[in-house]
Amino acid sequence: MAFANMKLPVWYTTPMTQVVLVGITCFATVGMFQAVSNLGAGGTQDVSLSDTSNGVLYGMFALTGLISGGINNVLGPRWTLFFGTLGYALYVGALWCFQVQGTRWFLIFAGAVLGFTAALLWSAQGSIMMSYPLEKDKGKAFGVFWAIFQFGSLIGAIIALALNIKSGGLSAVSTSTYIAFLVIIFVGVATAFLVLSPHLVVRSDGTIVRLDDKSKVHEEVVGMFRMLKDWRMLALLPMFFASNYFYAYQGSVNATVFDSSTRALNACLEGAGAIVGALLIGFLVLDNKWISRRNRGYLGLAVVVTETIIVWSVGLSWQVTFDRNYKADHNGTLINYHDSNYGGKGALYFFYYFCDATYQALVYWIMSALSNDPFTLARFAGLYKAVQSAGSAGSFGMDAVLTPLLNEHLASWIMMLVSFIPAIFVIRSIKETNYEDEKMVYVDDVRREELEEGSATEEKIDEKASTS
Repeated sequence: MAFANMKLPVWYTTPMTQVVLVGITCFATVGMFQAVSNLGAGGTQDVSLSDTSNGVLYGMFALTGLISGGINNVLGPRWTLFFGTLGYALYVGALWCFQVQGTRWFLIFAGAVLGFTAALLWSAQGSIMMSYPLEKDKGKAFGVFWAIFQFGSLIGAIIALALNIKSGGLSAVSTSTYIAFLVIIFVGVATAFLVLSPHLVVRSDGTIVRLDDKSKVHEEVVGMFRMLKDWRMLALLPMFFASNYFYAYQGSVNATVFDSSTRALNACLEGAGAIVGALLIGFLVLDNKWISRRNRGYLGLAVVVTETIIVWSVGLSWQVTFDRNYKADHNGTLINYHDSNYGGKGALYFFYYFCDATYQALVYWIMSALSNDPFTLARFAGLYKAVQSAGSAGSFGMDAVLTPLLNEHLASWIMMLVSFIPAIFVIRSIKETNYEDEKMVYVDDVRREELEEGSATEEKIDEKASTS
């Protein structure tokens, strides 16, 4: 399709608009998946089944993530996003089916399907978020995306809290609640088609993200092997693995220590912490215009390391005071948000997810600083989610066998601390810009070439007509 013939509004073709659209897609799909999970595993209250389905989900996610970047590059971002959203509708439907019919196998099957489709969605999302914006705006792009995406989780948590306050618990989720979630998810499925291909996106400096929107299968095979030999990707593997490992631990503590109303409130604090953390590090640290790009990476690393040490140290000081027998040890009493000893624990959940957002931001920013090419960054995103999901599968497996919570805490924390060491060397390799090494295409040049080709074609037609 000729660029000159496109009649799209200028604001619609900007990178930030596309990032917002992807954020809305993830808000309505991934956000609703997380929201319904906050309703006590979709109202099932079956921790063992939840751990099993999540383990299968992340295991399949890990396998698919290795090739999902290549699939995105072959299909293009729009179709990849579309297929990536479908698994979320199936999984929420399976939760509903389990509550009504008790079909455990279908929930596990839906987890496997979702693992496959989610890898597609996150590869397309990562490619768009990391490659479409200018280099100076990549931190902001993450902040905007993560805030929109997490807002979906926050809304779901508020719904769960409201249901708890109204009924005093979440022993069951109503049919109308499931229908509402599914309607929102299908809106997210539809918004995937609003995302533009790279050749239609124009940055503020007049450059096009990339002229060709799709690659060939053999090119992706070569590209994947080339990526696996890149020492920078190997050095980031510990960060990839640790980036979601702590979710199982934090969720288990939430279920062990707090009553249902307080768990819902903690979920609200988690969403709020993630939104605030993403915006602050994206706008104030990673895109700070007063310091060089490499130093922004060092500053971001210093901020995340400091947060991780402080917040997880506080968490450790609390974790050593209880274990999985908390309810029995306290005569069947769980912590309620009205209790005097709740305040600090609620703040801890806020800052757990504040730290999570900054950790994720740093990983994405480092990858996006290594290239501006959407095909390369789609492969990076796929590998990131594959290794991240392998870590998640391991953590849910660890939690499913009732590993002591202190061991889970230390495993999650130590993994993050160790992952910062090789990341230093990757940040050290970051250049001030990649524009000099990568071919940049300007929209004016493309239009000029198209006009010249059109004029040449018209001359040939006129020449043939006069000859005839």
